[in-house]
Formats: sequence, C-alpha cells, structure tokens
Amino acid sequence: MTLTDGAPQASLSLAEARRLAVRAQALDGQWAAPPGAEGVVRTVERLGYVQIDTISVVERAHHHVLWSRQPAYRPEMLDVAMTVERRVFEHWAHAAAYLPMAHYRYFLHKMRAAASREGTRRWVAENSEVVEEVRRRIRAEGPLGSADFAAPEGFRRGTWWSWKPAKRALEVLFASGELMVSARKGFKRLYDLSERVIPPGVDTAAPDRRERGRFAVRRALITMGAATPKEIAWGLTDVPTVEAALAEMVAMGQVVAVSLAGVQDGPHYALAEALDGLGALPDVEPRLRILSPFDNLVIRRRWLKNAFAFDFALECYLPASKRVYGYYCLPLLWGDTFVGRLDAKADRKAGVLIARGVLLEPDTRLGDGLLPALAHALHGFAEFNGCSQVCVERVEPASAAEALRREVE
Repeated sequence: MTLTDGAPQASLSLAEARRLAVRAQALDGQWAAPPGAEGVVRTVERLGYVQIDTISVVERAHHHVLWSRQPAYRPEMLDVAMTVERRVFEHWAHAAAYLPMAHYRYFLHKMRAAASREGTRRWVAENSEVVEEVRRRIRAEGPLGSADFAAPEGFRRGTWWSWKPAKRALEVLFASGELMVSARKGFKRLYDLSERVIPPGVDTAAPDRRERGRFAVRRALITMGAATPKEIAWGLTDVPTVEAALAEMVAMGQVVAVSLAGVQDGPHYALAEALDGLGALPDVEPRLRILSPFDNLVIRRRWLKNAFAFDFALECYLPASKRVYGYYCLPLLWGDTFVGRLDAKADRKAGVLIARGVLLEPDTRLGDGLLPALAHALHGFAEFNGCSQVCVERVEPASAAEALRREVE
C-alpha cells in the first residue's frame, strides 16, 4: 500500500484488496465464531446480512453462508437466533435477507418508503377489506402464514408473482414494517405484529440521514474491505446519502479514498483503521472453501472479476443448452484465490453428494496440497448436506481426475 501526497488517499494492490476482503468476510482463518446460536448472531453481525434463497439442490444459501464461517453450524441454530432469542430478523436488503436485530432501526426508512409507494397505497385502498382481515386475524390469533388464508372463490394462480390477495396483503404489511416474520414453518413464513417480534431494549428510533449514511459506510467497509459509493449504498440507502457521509468521514480521517491497481471502477474507499493494520495481517490460511453463489464475498460480480480475476455467473436461470459450467455452481476459494467451481447436487435419500462437475480454472496449479484440500472440503460439504459419501463425476482438467478421485476415496 502506498499513500499519496495531499488529501488522504491510498493505492492498493489487488493482492492487498483481496486480503482485506477475505479478512472482512471472516474467511482468512483468523476468526472463529462461538458455538450455537451465538455464533449465528455474531456471523450475521460480522457480515451485515445473509441472503435468503429458495434453491435446495444443496443446502440453502443462507445456511451455506453461515456454515462457511461456522463449521459446526446446523440450521436449527439460526432458528434459535431468530425465533427464540430474537437477535436476527428477516427483511429486504438488496434481496430477502437475515439481518442483525441490533441494526433494525437502520431499515425503517426502507419500510416507510415501501409503505408510501403510490402503487402500494393504491392497492391497499382497493383491497382494504382483505388487508384489515389479515390485520385482525393476526392480532387475535397470533403468527399466521399465507396457507391460513383462503383464496377468494374462482381465484387462479398464474405467474410466480400472482399471489392471492391475502398473501399480497401479508407481503405489503411485511415490506412496510407493520408485520415481521416471526418464524418459518418448513420454508413458509409466519407473520406477526412487529411489536410482538421486536424484543424489549431494541432501539426503534428512526435515524436521520446523516446517521444512516455513516452507518451504511461503516457497515459496508467493515464487511467488504474496500468499496465504491454505489456498492456501499446497495440494498440499504441512496448514493447521495453515502457520498455525503464519505465526504465527512474522509475529512475526519476515518475513511480513506483508495485506488485499486488496474481497476477503472471507482473511487473506492476503505476504513483508515483497516489500512493501518494491513501490513500486520497474517497470511490467509491455505484452506479450500466451497462457497455459496450467494455468498457475501462473491455476490458483487464486477468486484469479484476486478479484484479476484474470477468471472462468475449463476447459470441455474439459463436454459440447459446455454450453461457452460452447470446448474448450480459453487465457487472454490483456495486461500485468497478462486481456483474453480463445483457443480454439486445432494442426493439426500441415497446419502451421496454428487460432484457433477469439478471445474478448475485453467491457470490453477495442482500442487501445494490443493487436491487433498479439495477432497477434504468435499467430504465436509457432504456431511453438512446430510450425505456420507462423495461421488465425483466430471473433472476439468481431465488430467486431475484420477488424482482427485483417489484423494476423495
């Protein structure tokens, strides 16, 4: 890292940017989550959010992200953190996500914005009877889900988003903050009044714009290492609010503008305290990690390509004929380098994790313990998915296939 003359500004090499990011994401081997639900809460707080996704060809993304930082993680730990301890809640970040309850107040403006949208207000006015019925029943009966409300006579489900009126009412009241997810039954949400979900002692005072901007900056830079204003604002607030906070925090010496070697996107920013400690960071642990495609480290695809030279896209939404790597590929992180992808499927009935494709990057070196580490990671991932065996099908390059299968066996 080099500092420039004049205004606080730094130049980061890509290796330094990667190290900052991997450390921020608790993937460098230097951070250990406490056991149980406490570890879930600490991990969600460390990451800022954990994205929720429905795909279940392997364990769902939110469980996968938590397991990647907490190897002893089990899904029931998240349930305790959310439904018993009430230290995690569900709402919208850039997508549906688990969020720290301690950050609840910083999402109030999103809830209020959702409630004030013209389309929302018009729909509520036009469907006031069903909205009031949903409110009345939840107030009287406690947590309810969509299945607890009958569709009107003659209603036909069409596209993905053509919900029955009660389901839409639940989602509108959830988005606006009047209802919260109290628990999940299977993967179905149960909704309750927010005042019955938020535990005593949680600050529910709406922050002003300045507070919101400073929170967004610190939250993003603690969890990303370095980021642009747009990336900082993503899913939380607007870019002008972030830029105002950045100007103030740079002037105070809390944040430093940084340029990344060879990266045109920018400007990027990092916390001064993180840069001060950069030279003392220990080497990243040489461990192979199988990450979710929705993992916080890889979800910023442009950043991933710029900083890690890893061009990643999720292909499950493409027709089979257009897929290059496979239906649901998982990035493979070796230390602070992405070395390939795993197209996996958990056959839980047979107890087999099927590695349909282990696809290493063309410039990946096969020495230095990579294949034994990959085999170890596959068995760990199989156990996490409730499987006792691993079956490796396609391997690229083919020259690595025999050695990898031998290590797996």
